[in-house]
Amino acid sequence: MRRIPPPVPLPRWPLSRAEIDESHAQFRGAWRLFALGLPGGEVVERADVFITAGHVAWSLMNMAFLPKPAETQADLERAVDSAARYYAQGPHGWAFTLTPDWLSPALRPQADAVLASRGLKPGMFMTGMVADRLLAPVRPPPTLDLRPVRDEWGHNAMADVNAACYDMPQASGREALAAPGIYGPECRAFVGCHDGVAGTTTAALRVDGVIYIALVATLAQHRRQGTAEAVLRHAHTEAKKAWGLERTVLHATPAGAPIYRRMGYRDVTGFVSYFAPPKGA
Repeated sequence: MRRIPPPVPLPRWPLSRAEIDESHAQFRGAWRLFALGLPGGEVVERADVFITAGHVAWSLMNMAFLPKPAETQADLERAVDSAARYYAQGPHGWAFTLTPDWLSPALRPQADAVLASRGLKPGMFMTGMVADRLLAPVRPPPTLDLRPVRDEWGHNAMADVNAACYDMPQASGREALAAPGIYGPECRAFVGCHDGVAGTTTAALRVDGVIYIALVATLAQHRRQGTAEAVLRHAHTEAKKAWGLERTVLHATPAGAPIYRRMGYRDVTGFVSYFAPPKGA
């Protein structure tokens, strides 16, 4: 999977414990929906770790999280070791995602070494963001054919665009993201098309009374044209109509964060995903 460079050093924002906890719970809750939407997926809640396993080749969909803040190195080791034992039963790579703000100050400098000693390396850096409401757009939206995801074409389009943006094989993308179960009543997903061809995607998920924005992806040839913002806004509007919600959370890559800030999202905390390779790699 394509490695995404880290953002500038953290923290860069005023910290709110409640919003840090919310950002973590939203991440975990969204991946719970993904796992439960996959044919072989499952969610395992243990005292020491929270596992959302898609059991697919794309390691990003085989995730583990802390169930609560870790105070000591032993707390973090127990969580990682428990997840490692679980995923050792299968052939796929997996990821452990955490926010440094859920580690005690004494533990934070040791986190990379603890994960590395278990074969996990940092591979994705994200900013947890929140908006109570979206700001008005600063420019007119581009002309797009916005299609709801309701059938096999839509499922495949969501998978193919995201796979291309993360340098994943199409087959792996479809295994992970084309399952109809992902796009059930807790999801409002849309594809932005250019001349009938899928170019941009967004999914809005209902997670604990909040609109969680996921699977925002735009093919290279359609970037810097406002297409991602247009599809995201449409997905948020449709989710708001369907569920009566407005507050929204997402986790942004360094490339996406500036777009979301212009839309009214603000930074809450940073996240790092550490990846373990598949067996035999």
